[in-house]
Formats: sequence, C-alpha cells, structure tokens
Amino acid sequence: MADMSVIISGFGGQGALFAGILLCHTAVFEGKYTTWFPAYGAEMRGGAVNCAVNISDDEVPSPIIDEADAVIALNEASQAKFENRVKSGGFMIVNSSLSRLKPKRTDIKYINIPLNELAHKLTQPAFVNVMALGAFIEKTGILKLESIKEVMTEMAKTVSAKKAALLPNNIECVEFGANIIKNQLVTV
Repeated sequence: MADMSVIISGFGGQGALFAGILLCHTAVFEGKYTTWFPAYGAEMRGGAVNCAVNISDDEVPSPIIDEADAVIALNEASQAKFENRVKSGGFMIVNSSLSRLKPKRTDIKYINIPLNELAHKLTQPAFVNVMALGAFIEKTGILKLESIKEVMTEMAKTVSAKKAALLPNNIECVEFGANIIKNQLVTV
C-alpha cells in the first residue's frame, strides 16, 4: 500500500496525538512523506483530541483528511464522531473497553479490541495508544513494526529518564497490538 490516511481520536491523556507523531516519525524513518494535523478540544486534560495522519510514497498535497482509510477510536465519542469519515472499504479500530456502540455501517470493517483490559493484563494501562498502533501497522502493512520500535528507541534518547524508562513497556505493547491482528485474536 503506497498511501494511507488515518484519524486517531480519543480524549486528552490517552496519547492519540503522540500516536500520530510516532506514526509520522516512523514514516520519515522509512523514507516516506507524511503529515500530522492535530485538533484539540477547549478543555485541557480529558477533552476531545484527534489527529489526521497521511503517509505516502509521494508528496502529500494537504494534511486535511475528509475521508480516511482508517480510524483509530480510543473511546466511544471518537467512534461516534468519526465513523462516518471512514472511506467505503476502510476500517475502524475501536477500543471496545470504552465503546459499546453498535456499528452503523456495513461498508467498513470494525476491529473491536478491548485495549484497556488488555493493557491492564499486561500491567501497562497507559499504553493503549501504542497497542492500537501495533494493530494498525500489522493490519495495513504501511510501515514496518521493526521501524516503529527503532523510532521509539531513538525518541527515548531525547526525553526525561522517567519517560525513557517506559521504552520496554511501549515496545511490549506495540508488539502485543500487532500480535492481536497477526494471530487473529479479534475479528478483522
């Protein structure tokens, strides 16, 4: 797949914006073109946030995404808001831990993953965002899992020691997310 557009959405503190930044850094690492376009709610922590990410082998003409190939909805409000923005034939990764909405469309695929429950079982409750990215990367093949792990390792060199210490947790969760799709632990 040469081009991919994804909207990542959740509430502040879930890491939706960081997930988008991580995707963009990984795309650049692999020599692709990319854009990241964030949107914030009026609130600080806990308000609605989302970002639009384009990844392409060619220059990206605009960061705006009217219809996305995929949506990662980290909560119920995100599923409700962005379900209609997925292209026909696209898919949504839905955090079924925080969304109980029934699918409204038959022309897209829904990948329901109980991200919060799985993260708690891994004792990594704050890493649902990277777990979702692992699932996204495995589903699309737009980027390599090894690349995102390399980018996380490089990013860990530029943050505080406290955040850098979380690198093994991030790597475990991105791999776990990929394995959910790879091993067909959910319906895709």
